[in-house]
Amino acid sequence: MTSRDAIDVRPVTDSGFADWTRALNIGFLREPTLPDEIVEARRAQFTPGRTVGAFDGGRCVATFRSFAQRLTVVGGAAVPADAVTNVTVAPTHRRRGLLTRMMARDLAAARERGDVVATLIAAEYPIYGRYGFGPATSAAEWTVDVPRAGLDPRWSGPEEGGRIDLVDGEDVRTLGPGLHERLCRELPGAVDRDELWWKVTTGAVRFHPSFHEPFYAVYRSAGGEVEGMVAYTADDNWGDAKQPLNTVRVKWLTAVSPAAERALWHYLCSIDWVVKVKSGWRAPDDLLPHFLPDPRAAAVTTQADWLWVRILDVVRALEARTYQAAGSLVLEVADAGGFAGGRYRLQASADGAGSCVPTTRSADLTLDVAELAVLWLGDESAVRLAALGRVREERAGAARQADALLRTSRRPWCPDIF
Repeated sequence: MTSRDAIDVRPVTDSGFADWTRALNIGFLREPTLPDEIVEARRAQFTPGRTVGAFDGGRCVATFRSFAQRLTVVGGAAVPADAVTNVTVAPTHRRRGLLTRMMARDLAAARERGDVVATLIAAEYPIYGRYGFGPATSAAEWTVDVPRAGLDPRWSGPEEGGRIDLVDGEDVRTLGPGLHERLCRELPGAVDRDELWWKVTTGAVRFHPSFHEPFYAVYRSAGGEVEGMVAYTADDNWGDAKQPLNTVRVKWLTAVSPAAERALWHYLCSIDWVVKVKSGWRAPDDLLPHFLPDPRAAAVTTQADWLWVRILDVVRALEARTYQAAGSLVLEVADAGGFAGGRYRLQASADGAGSCVPTTRSADLTLDVAELAVLWLGDESAVRLAALGRVREERAGAARQADALLRTSRRPWCPDIF
């Protein structure tokens, strides 16, 4: 067995990208070797210095990649984030500290660049807390039993003068970016989508050998403005008595108005032959069930943590967002990684603005940087975390005050996986 020190962790060069891609596929239990054209397409994601591998005898045995991202915080501002993805370690090289070395390298570079946070979507829950990440948003998937939903089977279009049109991938690449930018201005936890994202999701660039083109539908308001869009697929399933039993699976649905959201869900539930609609990943407090006359027709089939956040700069993170009430709070933040530890005084004004400075005042709450990330976007309760022993009150009532400042009326949500 090769010693830990003999395994070289280093940035991947352009010539080593194919080997790195093979290691990535092995780590994710995919077919190891991809066609050359797919490997070449994936080079569009290659960023020198931010695509890292661990090499044993010249063979890549672990992978790690990060890229620049913009994350929306409470109040609609966006902060620069270090998005971590493509993390794998070969089954032959587990428990040798390879992820720890790659992560430490990446977070140090992110802090040096001035990124406020790092983000990731965790495949496994127990891994990332030890690096200072905390689950800052969650997501849910609903399965709608269409016959039970109580919708009018004669429904043929949206109310309020809007309309729904089927479009193609080129239309999505033209109309989608502006719509998503509008969503990001309203949704804490949302992240930006670059041009490559739109090309991949519509098949203009293909990262997988087989691409199955989805259906795309756009909702336009009575004034002709695009306010919603959905991508979905459908199966071809018929019962023994020749009855249709088809399921629609939503890949993504974006809406910037309740009218658009309602119309798109009603549209999906009105498609002939469809008896189930699977919503794809949605916000945990999504309105979908309540768009149906019988909300029980929409059953939660999956609910889990989603976007994980690692705060790298406490002052900038707390000053970027807005607050629900006026007040002040002194936080003692522990950070084993050495990036964000210290004592900070948060002062929120009645207009929602916040200021944060290092302080020597007595702490009101003591918590790890991972727990601060859990609270930062407003989804979790400091009172709950205190009950779990993950936050310690140094002043009676401080956790309840933190909730009054930090929590949001709607839950944050990240529509993307990366």
